[in-house]
Amino acid sequence: MEMRIRFPGNKRVNAEFDGYTVATDQPVDGGGEASAPAPFDLFLASIGTCAGIFVLGFCQKRGISTDGLELLQKMEWDPVKHLVSKIKLEIQVPKDFPEKYRESLIKAASLCTVKRHMHEPPEFEVVTEVKE
Repeated sequence: MEMRIRFPGNKRVNAEFDGYTVATDQPVDGGGEASAPAPFDLFLASIGTCAGIFVLGFCQKRGISTDGLELLQKMEWDPVKHLVSKIKLEIQVPKDFPEKYRESLIKAASLCTVKRHMHEPPEFEVVTEVKE
């Protein structure tokens, strides 16, 4: 797996992979143009959308409607460490959602690959190479 990271101008940084371009930018108060989400915002969004795809798959496999179903992701910020200290995913289900599946829905959301990588972080290596 490989991604190419490019610098299209100002504070924008793009990731290119598999024919996609994921654009990022910094907010205006950070010197950017706010033309795209900041990288950290995409990281946080990847947690919720990853859990969401598992919730969606769970419901689709059982023929359960996702009308009125949504995830609300709440983050707590540690002002000393300047890091998110807690992420809470709240699966909001409609009144007619089957009670017998609520605990299983939590388990499905917990299968998220992004979350699992946070629990088992990969090794990071940063190097420089002369481009030919």
